[in-house]
Amino acid sequence: MDKMSFLNQYRKEVMLVDKLESSLKETIPKQWFEILNEEDKKVRIEKTLNLWKSLFKKEFGHSIMYLTKHLMNVELIIDHGVYTILYSIHDPQGNIMYYEGGLPPSSINRSHLKLSWSDVPDKLKKFYEILHNGFYYFPSRAMGLVSLNDLTFFQDNEWGIMDELEEPLRINLGKTVGFFESGMGGYLAIDLENCRNDHATLWFTNDQPEYEVNFWHVADEWLLIGFEE
Repeated sequence: MDKMSFLNQYRKEVMLVDKLESSLKETIPKQWFEILNEEDKKVRIEKTLNLWKSLFKKEFGHSIMYLTKHLMNVELIIDHGVYTILYSIHDPQGNIMYYEGGLPPSSINRSHLKLSWSDVPDKLKKFYEILHNGFYYFPSRAMGLVSLNDLTFFQDNEWGIMDELEEPLRINLGKTVGFFESGMGGYLAIDLENCRNDHATLWFTNDQPEYEVNFWHVADEWLLIGFEE
């Protein structure tokens, strides 16, 4: 199946942007416009990897290593007026997977986020502000860092696992936000009142939570699992 046929199975209106118009400079962040404006696919890939490395070489070391070997293309797509970045990635079987990276928004201090942006750890803010407003598997919009519009606010959900916890709850549900979603009932979440040293919680809908895991270690591991499956 060709690329667009595959993508349109999940979003009927999504389209590739073959040529960047100069007017898009007002819409797309400068660093991404410069990358996408490169006609040579290899140069686009190299510049994309360099951006990841310059910002998150330590945090996403394994994922960047995989992308270095298996990233095939980086392109601009549009869906209902929203521009995002499409990553074409080879999996170990030689098939092509598509991941989507949202473009960093021009302003993040928006009330509908239901959180104070200043409470979010600095490194995580940098991901959303400079690299991507979410980076996830295209078909499910999961198995990655979700977009700011798709954050999971724990206080808004009914968690059946609460009745089965084997030890007292160690996070404040009112301050806990899921930034990474596995797509299979797993969340990498941050209690914004207790997130020093990159502390996070692995939260499952059908299993016991794991507290005080390192956010970046798990995010890197889960991304890599998604690439390799």
